[in-house]
Amino acid sequence: MRIDLLAGTVYHPAVMPPHVPTILVFDSGLGGLTVYAELVKARPDARFVYAADDAAFPYGRLSEAALVMRVLAVMEALVAAHAPEIVVIACNTASTLVLPHLRARFSIPIVGTVPAIKPAAARSASRMVSVLATPGTVARDYTQDLVRAYAGDCAVELVGSTRLAAIAEAELAGAPASDAEIMAEITPCFREAADGRRTDTVVLACTHYPLLLPRLERLAPWPVSFLDPAPAIARRMVELIGAPLLGHEGEEEARAVFTGTGAGDTLKAALAARGFMRIDTGALAFAMA
Repeated sequence: MRIDLLAGTVYHPAVMPPHVPTILVFDSGLGGLTVYAELVKARPDARFVYAADDAAFPYGRLSEAALVMRVLAVMEALVAAHAPEIVVIACNTASTLVLPHLRARFSIPIVGTVPAIKPAAARSASRMVSVLATPGTVARDYTQDLVRAYAGDCAVELVGSTRLAAIAEAELAGAPASDAEIMAEITPCFREAADGRRTDTVVLACTHYPLLLPRLERLAPWPVSFLDPAPAIARRMVELIGAPLLGHEGEEEARAVFTGTGAGDTLKAALAARGFMRIDTGALAFAMA
């Protein structure tokens, strides 16, 4: 406080409002909503922008070089438009390939999503682990390196599903696949050894797959632990930008941005139920790479 003795006026110093961070969550589609749900729990005060590069979904159809160029170009536009304090790449396919390029390009913190092989190996009692991922993630050297580094004493089955991500998107849009279609994608995860041991841990190495978790648990031929990396990603985010601001929970409106046409009324309703009041389709004019 400062008092002007001549004018008899009392001046109070300006109190700056606490800064609410902008958190950008990025995925090729809507699988990253499973990560977003954990991020919101960790920082309910934050301003969230969820960006889905649906114009290029699924990323598995792109070559590695095209995928790197695509993600860098889209991220340049997103960072320029929204000035986030942190970026969360809620996509295994992009993370296992593009993270080094993104971190070289941008100075802000960038958190990736990689297969939870280390915790799976630590948890497995049978030493039989399956990694359920897209074919691109299965083929990456990054994934193979994780297996060698952290699961050398485990029998690790890498299962590349060609359809499960699209099935999850359809489920969210109100067009669920049949049990038989899902079973065809997950059956290779379940292995039995000659000594009676069975797979007891399945890593969900695509952020779309937890959207189907209730059905995966119901259709599994025996109980297993399905590992979702989202809680660990949220913890890492908090380590980098800090804990939530008290008294600011839920004040900021979440925004969803699509590079393509986005979705119909059913999917928009699903997004609204998750707190997205503003949905921008075609917000970024990118052609398919």
